Formats: sequence, structure tokens, C-alpha cells
Amino acid sequence: MSYFSKQQIEAAIAFHGHLCPGLAIGIRAAELAQCELDNPSDDEIVAVVETDMCGVDAIQFLTGATLGKGNLIHRDYGKMAFSFFCRDTGKGFRAVLNPEARGGLEEEMRQLAEKIRTGQASDQDKQRLGELRHSLQERLMHLPLREMFLMTPQTQGLPKPPRILASLRCEHCGENTMESRTRRFGGQTLCIPCFAKVEQKV
Repeated sequence: MSYFSKQQIEAAIAFHGHLCPGLAIGIRAAELAQCELDNPSDDEIVAVVETDMCGVDAIQFLTGATLGKGNLIHRDYGKMAFSFFCRDTGKGFRAVLNPEARGGLEEEMRQLAEKIRTGQASDQDKQRLGELRHSLQERLMHLPLREMFLMTPQTQGLPKPPRILASLRCEHCGENTMESRTRRFGGQTLCIPCFAKVEQKV
């Protein structure tokens, strides 16, 4: 690692609570974003994450992109993929974790984790999983970025800046809801949870 200081990485680990392979992926994705986009400010950068795994905390902490500022966008696709854009230049790219980045360690880790989950793991199994996790996070922290991620330039698809919209009162629960998140049903304006209750087909 060379882009972020040791202190920045330690602070990101403290923010998340621990260092793990998932957080290492996020740290390296944040590094890739800063390098490829020429160090954008936390207002210029936009991050689109396709997972809710540990690494998202590192991306948020190290790039300054946040849900509250509207420049950290979560798409629940279950993919280890991250897109980054710079609002000022329009430059962007999508990075997907290279399957080979894990060095073939994931299958044994998955099997050991399942044994632990089902109460069948020995002390040696638990120790082995800990060793594998440490080996993987070390590998991920030092692998060249171009080997770790498969990158595709993004010339379109820069998310729109956040807008302040009116709030409408849900006619079922009475709670105010952002206009763009309401639904119409039976002549009523409903929030999404109330709409789901009355519109259920099963």
C-alpha cells in the first residue's frame, strides 16, 4: 500500500471495528478511485457500490463519499463491484474484484466457516480459518491494483446530484415521506411499507 498513510488505514480499521479481507478490498478500491480520478475531493467523488460488505465502510471513510451527501449509492446486487466518478471531470470507471485476487483461498475458507456455523469445527479448524483470513487480507493489501481489479471505463451513467424534494403525508400511517418514494394506490398516497402491505398479491 502506498496511497494512504498507515494512520489513515488504522483509522479506517477503527471506524469499521476490525481488519478483515472484506475491509482490505474496500481500502484498495478507495485507493484505486483516488489514483484513477486524480484525488477528487469528498464533494467531487461519487461511489456506487454493488454490495453491502465490510469494504463499503473503508470506501466511505477513505473517500469521504457518504449516503448523507448523496454521493455514496448502494445497489443491492451482491457483486464485489464498485464504480467511481468525478463530478467535475465526468471521468469514471467500474472495478470488479478479479476472481483470481483471492489466490484460491476462498473455497477452504468457505468450508471451514460452514463447519464453524454448524458447530462441527475443531479448534484446529478455527485456527486454520484465522490463518487463512490473515493470509488473504495480507495478499489483498499488497496485490498490485491492476491485478486485483478488472476495470471498465464509464463515460456515461454519472449519478445525478441529490435534490431536496417535498415530503408528502402517507395516508395510511401518517408519516411524512419524500415525494419520490411515495406510491399511489386506490386514490391514496402511500409510503413504500404501507403500499407493500395493501398491494400484496399473496
